[in-house]
Amino acid sequence: MTAFIETVATPTSSGLERDARSISHGDAVDPAQIALGVIIGRAAEFFDFFVYGIASVLVFPHLLFPWAEPLTATLYSFCIFPLAFLARPLGSVVFMTIDRKHGRGVKLTIAMFLLGGSTVTMAFLPGYAEAGVAAIVMLGVLRFCQGLALGGAWDGLASLLALNAPQGRRGWYAMMPQLGAPIGFVLAAALFCYFVSSLSSADFYDWGWRFPFFVAFAINVVALFARLRLVATSEFGSLLERHELEAARIGETVGKHGATILMGAFVPLASYALFHLVTVFPLSWASLVTKQDAGHFLLVQIAGGCIGFISIMVSGMMADRVGRRTHLGNAAALIAVFSFVTPQLYGAGNWGEDAYVLIGFGLLGLSLGQAAGALASNFSRAYRYTGAALTSDLAWLLGAGFAPLVALGLSSKFGLSMIGLYLLSGAFCTLVALYFNKQLETRDE
Repeated sequence: MTAFIETVATPTSSGLERDARSISHGDAVDPAQIALGVIIGRAAEFFDFFVYGIASVLVFPHLLFPWAEPLTATLYSFCIFPLAFLARPLGSVVFMTIDRKHGRGVKLTIAMFLLGGSTVTMAFLPGYAEAGVAAIVMLGVLRFCQGLALGGAWDGLASLLALNAPQGRRGWYAMMPQLGAPIGFVLAAALFCYFVSSLSSADFYDWGWRFPFFVAFAINVVALFARLRLVATSEFGSLLERHELEAARIGETVGKHGATILMGAFVPLASYALFHLVTVFPLSWASLVTKQDAGHFLLVQIAGGCIGFISIMVSGMMADRVGRRTHLGNAAALIAVFSFVTPQLYGAGNWGEDAYVLIGFGLLGLSLGQAAGALASNFSRAYRYTGAALTSDLAWLLGAGFAPLVALGLSSKFGLSMIGLYLLSGAFCTLVALYFNKQLETRDE
């Protein structure tokens, strides 16, 4: 009786979520509705990260490191870039605990407000001239908070989408969450393109660059409501009750599936290595070396993002025809071939760099569309949600977190061949991981 009174007096979010499922979603939610919510959520996350990524090239070197020459200032800026990827696993640990104690809705609400709040606070960042080293420290803290939030934003909705997909269409539905990446990038690049093209240099550095960071908070609020609606569906509740989407303890998950986490982290390295080498790094090379107009080059990248959107959808059709493992292997092989022509394209000047971006986005879409969660089915049911989250954290850290810093640092010192070598290493890791993971060949997820 006492336990009953305590439960009624202090209802947990989990209990409230169960009530919401029982009264708000009697009808089944079809996969198309799930897909829309997932895409909106992913687009918001990628928008925040690409707003930061573009600013790390166009704004922060000038704002925070005015005393350094442009290349060095950009390298200093890229040193702050990986903090989010280093923080992401810690975010998973913290927010998995919140998930177990208070429910998925509370976890997502805190994570999305932290992500949006960290991003919008960057809009108020003072320059080195006003705050000195404190300005650099503030940006580092906010970037770290972005990573914590992204670790907490893992919601399991992609798994909900895959498990509700029609038979024989898992590849098509697996690619849908990945559509958020080009959408988020195109929105972020379009905003920066408008302001950098329409404002004077003084106005852009004074206030124009800050506007995209303000937009991030509004986008995150919309994404939060879209995701909470799906968390309250009966389908989501059913998967929780069957432990398909339950947050397991980190230590238990690593102990049970440590090898699977490590293997799964290497499967997407071909696409994750390419990820920032067609978005953030080319913008830095265009600004520092080929001296392309930033507005023009952002337009090229926007066109590349549209190509990537289409090629992600193509990946879904191809994966359903040949299988995800075969498709991922083919995409990694294409990226390996692309790595050999990368130095030649960059060395050809403006047109070569533009061609690199457009081709690179096409290859990125083919690979990225099926890379995320490719080994999720290898986890036992009780550990699938947490295992997939940890795998994603590790994969992004290894494949993408240091890519702009490594690519710019090595290519500026040792030549353009280093960019190709970086891409080749990612493709090699993917092919090796696929070779040793035969289970994926016979699975549909």
